[in-house]
Parts: sequence; structure tokens; C-alpha cells
Amino acid sequence: MRVLLVEDERKISTYVKRGLEEQGYAVDVAYTGLEAMDWMSTVEFDLVILDILLPEMDGLAVCRKLRSQGSRVPILILTARDSVDDRVAGLDAGADDYLVKPFAIKELLARLRALARRVNEAPRETVLQLADLTMDTLTQRVKRGGRLIPLASKEYAVLECLMREPEHVLSRTQIAEHVWNYDVFNQSNVVDVYIRNLRRKIDDPHEIKLIHTVRGSGYRLSAEAEIDERV
Repeated sequence: MRVLLVEDERKISTYVKRGLEEQGYAVDVAYTGLEAMDWMSTVEFDLVILDILLPEMDGLAVCRKLRSQGSRVPILILTARDSVDDRVAGLDAGADDYLVKPFAIKELLARLRALARRVNEAPRETVLQLADLTMDTLTQRVKRGGRLIPLASKEYAVLECLMREPEHVLSRTQIAEHVWNYDVFNQSNVVDVYIRNLRRKIDDPHEIKLIHTVRGSGYRLSAEAEIDERV
């Protein structure tokens, strides 16, 4: 899941970015309101964490501008003010939720999970399955043939991206932009490296291979046998 963090206090932004990335989020950071608008005009984010007190353009103005442009991205406002009027101002500007500073990363993560669940009216599947491969998105446990497969957070994120669209070909860019931030996914072979890791853990011990390469296009998760070119 890709997040835009808009926070001009460097210590706070570093702290939040690290905490989110440890949980598998891909995080890009903007330090001013105008920089946030530039990011939003070029990149599709799943969530936005937006401080109110920003240089150039404050968070409420950013929020109102995004909503006036038709953006429906979930927005969590960060504020140092805990008055009712300040909270109402944030919600009236179009924010979906707010969090008062100082806060614990654990609480921020809970708020983000709640916002993510609201994106679609229909709840997302919590257990994904293809053939004998299963993924429980609540416990983040992956099993194949009933055997638990330990995955690193980014390996899990890449596999979830594939499992949510089985039989569909996903390009390297499509996979990368939902798993890594801008600086990382511009490294052209990062997806290939993680696909190799997943194949070693998920496919190599089994006769039926599930992760397939579609030459010139990307990767497909499928239980159907096909000729592919391993990377």
C-alpha cells in the first residue's frame, strides 16, 4: 500500500516513515503543501497522512484542494491542536480522520487500517487462495499445501499484489508502485529480485509452479502450466 506522508518536521517524518515501512507500507514524503500537491498530481496513492501546519500551503488548504479536484484518497490529518473546532475544521475540509500529536505508531497504524477498509464499500477478502496457496491477510500467514511459509514484509506485499489479481498479468511497474516508494521502484530489477525469492520459497519445493513470467509484460499468478522465462 502506497502512502504519501506530508510533514515538515524532519524528526517526525523520519519516525513515521520508518514505522510505516517496517509494516510493509511504501512511503513517499513531502515537506510542504505545494510539494504534496505536486506528488498528488503525478502519483496515485492509497492513503495520505497530512500535517496541518505546513509551509507554503497549509494542510487544510491542501485537503480542500484535493477534494475540489475530485480526489477520493483517504486523508488522515495530523494536528497539534486537540480542540473540537480544530477537529471539525479538518473534517469539514474533507479529511476522513485525524490524529493528535504526540501519537504512537501503533495508533497511527490502526487508523490507517481502518481508513483502508473504508475505501471500498464491499469488504476485501481476508483469505486469498490459489490452488493450494493461501494467504490470510489478517494474520499475514502464507501457506502452501498446509505448510507455513515465512516471508519478509516486502515479499508478502509482492505476493499479495499478485494474489489479489490471479490470472492477470501485472507489469513490474504495477507491482512496484504498490510496494515501494518512488526512489526504490525506479531501480529496474527490484521486482525481479523479490520474484526470485518468492519462487524459491513458494514454487521450488512443488511440482506445480504458480508464479509465471510473461515475456515483455510482467508476471502472472496462475495454477495453469505454461512455458515461461525465469529471471
